[in-house]
Amino acid sequence: MDLSIIIPTFNERNNVRILTRKITSLFQKRAFSYELIFVDDSLDDTPTILEELCQQYKTVKYIHRSNERGLASAVVNGFLHSRGTHIIVMDADLQHPPELLPLMVKRLETCDLVIPSRFISGGSDGGLNILRKLVSGVARGIGYLFIKKLRCISDSTSGYFGFKRDVIAQADLNPIGWKILIEILVKGNYQTVHEIPYSFVAREAGQSKMNFIEQWNYLKHIGKLMMYYPEHRRFYLFCMIGTLGVFVNLVCLYIFLNFLSMDELASSVNSSCIAMIHNFLWNHKVTWKECRQQVLWKRMMQFPQFVLICSLGVAIITLFTQIFFSLGWNIYVGQLTGIAVSTLWNFSANSRWTWSTDPETIHGKEKLIVTQELATKKGFTT
Repeated sequence: MDLSIIIPTFNERNNVRILTRKITSLFQKRAFSYELIFVDDSLDDTPTILEELCQQYKTVKYIHRSNERGLASAVVNGFLHSRGTHIIVMDADLQHPPELLPLMVKRLETCDLVIPSRFISGGSDGGLNILRKLVSGVARGIGYLFIKKLRCISDSTSGYFGFKRDVIAQADLNPIGWKILIEILVKGNYQTVHEIPYSFVAREAGQSKMNFIEQWNYLKHIGKLMMYYPEHRRFYLFCMIGTLGVFVNLVCLYIFLNFLSMDELASSVNSSCIAMIHNFLWNHKVTWKECRQQVLWKRMMQFPQFVLICSLGVAIITLFTQIFFSLGWNIYVGQLTGIAVSTLWNFSANSRWTWSTDPETIHGKEKLIVTQELATKKGFTT
């Protein structure tokens, strides 16, 4: 089987016939084999219509789930029942134009992953109302902020995409909610992504799948994927340990001032030193636990390197605070800005020097090539 098209459905009785006819017409003279797999969670009579389509078209089959819900899990279920060497996922609501399917199939001959995008030249999200545009934009922004691998993809929350089966062959897909693509982008094995512009059209029939529960599931999904990627996990662990170090610093300062009667300067210095040792030990044991140095002299140099790097971080915070103060801006905003920049500096510098690793051994460091279709060519938009 050359191609499997996975289509999750929920109460789409008015759309499944139209979509099947359109896809069948598009592929009628194509010299490859394909199958349409509807994964259905409907509560209406959509399963009855799907059964009729199975009788009418040899290429159509469907799976009806009675005790399970969720768009992403439906798509994964479709993967398990598919046979194609190439897989395309699309919605049944006709907002994903089937006219793009032949081009997607052609591009999959040379690319690992093909994503129709609303947000490159020639694309449009005009089929969304203002609320859904806002929700979609916030969702993409959250993904870009917290998951580095999504940042080079213009439409990472798209429900319309295709890929070679090898991309997910070794991936442990366990998505939550509505966005399976981000799961594949984080866990899949691929090197080339191609984006095609398309116009997202308005829904003509059926019910939108967007609701508060799905938005909440998306946030949970992002949180889970954050900890999957080693580089992301290290950064968030580094931030958590740094936050805990602040409390250690303040507790020590209180003890030195009130119980040991030290002067303010000595109390501050000693508290900072203890907090720095605390942060180093936890980062060594937890954040970069798989990056232990085998050479003795390099292990001995790790703590001095950490201290030097963090000292420069303190200087960065001081610099930003002084700049904001001298310009008459809010000094607290300056301090927070300095802390943010200092955190990025401390993490990146310690990753590169204190706990240096071979980039080729770190998951996710492979080179990713993202290309985009030229919107001026005929047939690339709908």
